[in-house]
Amino acid sequence: MYTCDMHTHTIASGHGSSSTIADMAKAAKKKGLLLLGITDHGPATPAAGTPSYFRSLIRSSRIRCGMRLCYGVETNILDFSGNIDMDDSILEGLDYAIASIHRQNLEPGSRTANTLAYTQAMRHPKVKIIGHPDDTRYPLDYDTLAAAAKEYGVILEVNNSSLSPDGYRGDVHDNYTAMLHACLRYRLPVLLSSDSHGTGQIGDFTFAARMVREVRYPPELVLNDKPELLLEILGVGEPDPKVPRYKGFF
Repeated sequence: MYTCDMHTHTIASGHGSSSTIADMAKAAKKKGLLLLGITDHGPATPAAGTPSYFRSLIRSSRIRCGMRLCYGVETNILDFSGNIDMDDSILEGLDYAIASIHRQNLEPGSRTANTLAYTQAMRHPKVKIIGHPDDTRYPLDYDTLAAAAKEYGVILEVNNSSLSPDGYRGDVHDNYTAMLHACLRYRLPVLLSSDSHGTGQIGDFTFAARMVREVRYPPELVLNDKPELLLEILGVGEPDPKVPRYKGFF
């Protein structure tokens, strides 16, 4: 059973969601999750989280409604040099960052340029996950992407929202097939994400799980049922000596 959802959004992300962090924690608990990541959009997204909102997360409880929480950000990649829309002074207080490309912040470039945007963003020590590297408008060199993820210890995401029938990034099936095959060559762990905006899809990995099953991705390389190992990779908390170290992945 998958028990971790690390890419979710509250009312602070805009997009019409009215769900608070407490609402999200209650919904995650009801779904049987053990670990929930709150990752609202960075300030370059219209009507999204402000710097003061992200600073306030430092003082937020890590346990709500019996649910263990991590606080991060889905930061926007702003250019092909991998610059992002969050200051280091704010990122230092967050648990992790998901780095993503969104059309309103960066128009598509060549395969080489798009790939460089992601790989350069990976160099930031707080960037631990690459969000939805699947958009058909942004062709990528997945072998180069996987090699960089291996080098920098970054997790590539399989985004359930992108794979859903109403996903807006095009038919991403072939992109994920190529990405997962590249990840397998490098023995990289991957993370399934709901990308839920509000409580509705928390913990829903229906299409992402189908994708990894289709390519026969090894269960030991899917992190969603390994909360303590996932926390160690993200650099959150103290490593549990009873949990196998992740160094073999990176």
